[in-house]
Amino acid sequence: MKIRIAFLFSIFILFAHSLSVAQISVYTKANEYYKNGQYYQAIDLLRDAYSKVTDNDLKNDITFQVAECYRKTNQPKKAEVWYKKSVQKKYSNPLVYLYYADALKMNEKFEDAIENYKEYKKLVPADPQGEMGVKSCELAIKWMESPNGYKVANMKFFNSRESEYSPAFAKAEYDEVYFTSSRDGSTGDDTHGGTGLNFSDIFTSKQDKKGNWSTPVPLGENINTEFEEGAVSLSKDFNTMFFTRCERHKKDAIGCMVYQSVRRNEEWAKAEPILMLDDSIVVAHPSLSEDALTLYFVSDMKGGMGKKDIWKVTRTSPDGNWGVPLSLGADINTPGNEMFPFIHDDGSLYFSSDFHLGMGGLDIFKATFENGSWKVENMRYPINSTYDDFSIIIEKDKERGYFSTSRDGDDEIYSFVLPPLKFDVEGVVKNDKTDEPLANATVKLVGSDGMTLTNETDDKGAFKFMLRPSTDYVFVASKKGFLTGKEKETTKGIAESQTFTAEIRLSSIAEPIELPNIFYDFAKWDLRPESMVALDKLVETLNDNPNVVIELRSHTDARGSAMANVELSQKRAQSVVNYLIEKGIQPARLRAKGYAATMPKIVEKKLAEQNTFLKEGTELTPAFIENLESEEQREIAHQINRRTEFQVIATNFQPQN
Repeated sequence: MKIRIAFLFSIFILFAHSLSVAQISVYTKANEYYKNGQYYQAIDLLRDAYSKVTDNDLKNDITFQVAECYRKTNQPKKAEVWYKKSVQKKYSNPLVYLYYADALKMNEKFEDAIENYKEYKKLVPADPQGEMGVKSCELAIKWMESPNGYKVANMKFFNSRESEYSPAFAKAEYDEVYFTSSRDGSTGDDTHGGTGLNFSDIFTSKQDKKGNWSTPVPLGENINTEFEEGAVSLSKDFNTMFFTRCERHKKDAIGCMVYQSVRRNEEWAKAEPILMLDDSIVVAHPSLSEDALTLYFVSDMKGGMGKKDIWKVTRTSPDGNWGVPLSLGADINTPGNEMFPFIHDDGSLYFSSDFHLGMGGLDIFKATFENGSWKVENMRYPINSTYDDFSIIIEKDKERGYFSTSRDGDDEIYSFVLPPLKFDVEGVVKNDKTDEPLANATVKLVGSDGMTLTNETDDKGAFKFMLRPSTDYVFVASKKGFLTGKEKETTKGIAESQTFTAEIRLSSIAEPIELPNIFYDFAKWDLRPESMVALDKLVETLNDNPNVVIELRSHTDARGSAMANVELSQKRAQSVVNYLIEKGIQPARLRAKGYAATMPKIVEKKLAEQNTFLKEGTELTPAFIENLESEEQREIAHQINRRTEFQVIATNFQPQN
């Protein structure tokens, strides 16, 4: 019996050992793929190992590695699921919070992403990526709520079920495009272990006169090989092409170099490598300047600032040899990845980065060289998204072109255009006292760019003008028998087309015009500070109507001594005149007159609407006020009578210098 038990125990130990060896064997193979960067191939093996291993520490390691594989193969939804498992298991590497937050942000779960960025910041306070992640989420929310005016669209003519990216203009008319694709029909029949996609080739598509794009075809055997080709840049005459080729070397490593080909008799000659560096160094994503003297490219060579940086080489003539590579420096390059440069004909540099502050993944940035340094700005939404956005190209004279994005899953090519901004103003001119529209009023538009236009209101008092971008405008309305009035508007800083509305109110010179909000202390005539705003508007009105002479009228209510009220009202009217003179109005245009309580207010339409116990046309005499129902109503009526107004008494004044 003891022998049988011992035998069974030995069998169990042997079985457990065999099972343990098998588990370790499965993980060893998966881990080898993972370490070699073959993340797509490693995913299934790691998940298989995850289901079989029993060691908790190893299981936690595998969980994190699966999440990493999904991250590096651009599958953020699946990455989020596996990072969440790692966080729940309290995985020891604090990067799990950073990468989990990145995945949440890409999936537009901004609030959850912010929480995890803050957690990473607590654990690794010296790393700026935690704080930058929080700011990135806040910017993404803001930019998505307020797009910058670009219109983007999926270029279905170019895209397939596989990956398409890195477009390049192939003709000066912009009706032929080269781009990189891993679609069926590529020369290489192998797949990339890191992405699971076919090796890519360079394809071309042409646009006919009707605007239709042809079915993409590969460029040919002198360009495309069994290896990976892509990321094209052409010379100004479109007869020299630079592109990236990545060849498979020993141990499945991929080395990338920039190649050059010259067009002869409409055919591309066999491509030859340039910028030949060590096989282990990436040299990719070329972009040639308009004068063909500078070539920008991406590399992970020594001397850089991060993972992949943007470099340049120069030469003295289009046929000369390239010089020593130079980094673009800290304005452009960061501890992260800067890739896919595009140098515009105007000298602006466009590139993608996963470290400069953006919306998530790779964002597209524009850099302009000013005063010896690069000024970098994010292209914002909808050019950028929370996914990877990269490899932009732009026409010479228009804000129009193509870029690559993974926002729909696989990499695809999108078109973009910034429609011309269209602004106009729809306005109306009204009688300030009656609210009625004024027909046949003259409206003059004056722009800060020197443009002036004149229009006339229709029978509904309406007018309309077309406006230009980045311009300040004044609209001046005039009509015989009325004071000139104006309104202001600006199109500066407005990123989207817009129709503005304007209402210009004109005051009739036939009737007194009340000045609202003119205040004095009890029994005093000194102007209170809050009165200055209304009087400053009167100064502006007088400057806009330089030929009028006015009488400033001050009124009191009927309470108190009549003689005292006359003296008080005269001094109050004079205080207004003195203020206007201090502001530069010529004294000859001003008269001061105190009327005390001799001119009770006549109730107008607006006043009746504001005070329902008053009827339009009623004169607020002492007898009428005494017969009102309540003390509150009587006090309101007295307050209405206490007013400052002006009356135009001449329109032929000749201003003196």
